[in-house]
Amino acid sequence: MDGTDERIAHAPLPTGGELRRRRNVLAQLGRFIGTSWTMWRLARAHH
Repeated sequence: MDGTDERIAHAPLPTGGELRRRRNVLAQLGRFIGTSWTMWRLARAHH
């Protein structure tokens, strides 16, 4: 076997704070806008 199940069992679990950050819609929106802005700037600079 390749040990995938064992690696999954030993993977670190997210903390409560991490789970809150992942579910926070405003934080997700901020990351989305930041990523989109960066991609837009790169596209404008290279085309």
